[in-house]
Amino acid sequence: MKFFLDSAMTDQISHALEMWDIDGVTTNPRHVQVSGKPFMTVINEIAEIFAGTDKPISVEVNPHLDDWKEMVKEGKKLAAISPNFVVKLPASEAGFKAVYELAADDIKSNLTLVFSPAQALMAMRMGASFVSPFIGWKESNGEEITHFIDEVTMIRNNFGFETEIIVAAARNARQIVNAAVSGADIVTAGMPVFQDALDHPYTDVGLGKFQSFWDETPYE
Repeated sequence: MKFFLDSAMTDQISHALEMWDIDGVTTNPRHVQVSGKPFMTVINEIAEIFAGTDKPISVEVNPHLDDWKEMVKEGKKLAAISPNFVVKLPASEAGFKAVYELAADDIKSNLTLVFSPAQALMAMRMGASFVSPFIGWKESNGEEITHFIDEVTMIRNNFGFETEIIVAAARNARQIVNAAVSGADIVTAGMPVFQDALDHPYTDVGLGKFQSFWDETPYE
């Protein structure tokens, strides 16, 4: 399974690339706003970090756009900035059409804000390179999420779609593991989620014991 960092903070991205060899990045308007930098500045900085790699960077079109032609126009401009850029589009009627048009020009896309298997199916059949079913938001709203990812994965496998499934808005280690068990290709989460997932109190306890044993044992 691939791990994408859900962030537009260049220090976090650089750390995740160096320490975890992160497989890609997903950004959204909130992440860009949190970075405190202008949109074009931050996406160009992220592109520079990944220059020379084939790791994808999802960059979202203006969320105010509701005309597929305008989405395609902006998507092409973004894709021209970096070969790593994947155009991120909403799961709306215009978004689905824009995915189809971009795919015709071999421009990769990521259909985001997907909250149902039907939306994921449409994204796949329209040629999306990636589809992002959101789980954190659904679970916070009291909705069941395990079968959701199972169904999206089964649909993809049943029909041989080439779309990669990004389980988005993961909030904890259990959700990451469930996504892997369900057969999703990728999970994207914020740095604190990954850090918490990779940490365990028993590891710290065990390391402390081993350090004590080491200190009490002659080296030569």
